[in-house]
Amino acid sequence: MVVNRLRISDLGRFRRRCSRVAEAGGWHPWFLETSRDDRGAELAREAVATGARLVFAVGGDGTVRACAQALAGTGVPLAIVPRGTANLAARALGVPFGLDAALATGFRGRDRRVDLAVADGMPFAAMAGMGLDAAVVAATSDVLKPRLGWLAYAAAGMARLPGRSHEFQLSLDDGQPLTRRARCVVVGNAGLLPGGFVLLPGARLDDGLLDVGILAPPGLLGWGTIAHRVLTHASRNDRPLERYTARRIAIRAHAELPREVDGEVISPGRSLTITLRPGALLARVPGQ
Repeated sequence: MVVNRLRISDLGRFRRRCSRVAEAGGWHPWFLETSRDDRGAELAREAVATGARLVFAVGGDGTVRACAQALAGTGVPLAIVPRGTANLAARALGVPFGLDAALATGFRGRDRRVDLAVADGMPFAAMAGMGLDAAVVAATSDVLKPRLGWLAYAAAGMARLPGRSHEFQLSLDDGQPLTRRARCVVVGNAGLLPGGFVLLPGARLDDGLLDVGILAPPGLLGWGTIAHRVLTHASRNDRPLERYTARRIAIRAHAELPREVDGEVISPGRSLTITLRPGALLARVPGQ
């Protein structure tokens, strides 16, 4: 169990509850705590190297991303105990949020083979982006996240809705490049936003495709159009919100912009290239 200590208020109680459930099913649990220097990837690799048959990521999307990176291609399943703010990967996989239910899914669920996306060498499970979405992630208060949950992202986002667009050029597989002025471009292996809102309704974790969303609202009223389309799961393309699918996406901007991968801010840049590793990860999901 790779545990983000910052997400667990009473670690001793957590370990006792997990140990009871694990041992009742014939498992021997081993707890490893993440640190500033190791978000979970090296811990998960160490666990697999010493014989672990199942790895739990206990934390948010960052912990899940790190463990998924280590487990890809190993055949060792990844289970999740969601303890983050957005928990996009857990939501997309249908993993319940309660501790007992999440543990039951991990120990008694079924394995589902899912795709893993890679953004400039960084594997991720849910979503990456460039522009406004990354700026919102960077601006969201770490103090407010535990108190407000996904509303902390909403508060940061509302303050940044006014602003100017940037010119992006997108290359989707071998097609002709698209040039758009937009606030941001997001690429999803899963299509969910914090709060469970569906930005990319066609996104599936196991369809061998990446889904792209280009957000280009013409002023503040355009955000209302985007919100309506997200809330109604409308799939049509128009100027405020365009959606595409591809297996390889290269994004270029005419300015250095913020970038994020599964809710983790990476260094700003003028480009972001996302590829797909189909079926690279075994994920433990509900069901026998």
